[in-house]
Amino acid sequence: MEKRKRWFAEYYLYFVLYSIQGWLYEVFLEVVVYRWGFSNRGVLLGPWCVVYGTGALLLIFCLGPLQRRPVRLGRVNLTHALVFVGVVVLTTVLELIASYIMQAITGGWLWDYTSYSFNFQGRIALNPSIRFGLGGMLFLYLLQPLFRRLSAQMPDRVLFTVSGSLAILMLLDTIYTFF
Repeated sequence: MEKRKRWFAEYYLYFVLYSIQGWLYEVFLEVVVYRWGFSNRGVLLGPWCVVYGTGALLLIFCLGPLQRRPVRLGRVNLTHALVFVGVVVLTTVLELIASYIMQAITGGWLWDYTSYSFNFQGRIALNPSIRFGLGGMLFLYLLQPLFRRLSAQMPDRVLFTVSGSLAILMLLDTIYTFF
């Protein structure tokens, strides 16, 4: 039971970390790259975009096994290319689903890709999908192994306290935002 509890705490911590990183990425694009000025890029009040945390867990669970298993065509290792394609497909589908969920809840979604080539209803587009693919590779091959090592070093008590505190904060944020 303790092992399962630790597993949930670790993956919740990953979810929050990647939600915060997603928020930082979105704010960076908005403020530095596009120079639109600051706005909260998440649905919730806090500095997190839960779609990024959800996407991170989706990639870990769906592509982790592929990432660890070499797929070869003769001498050519196709694993990285297959993982990249998997990241692009999964994140694009997630973004499309998230846009419909956000529209149902709030009446709209937070991005508009109508000015991009190869877009679908302004909800998804090839350019952001490729960027998510590159970001997903960075995440899967660099960040997640680092976070996994760091969380493995955390004593149970610290991990449970941090994850539990973050869960309470996000729950309060959700209640404040929607109720």
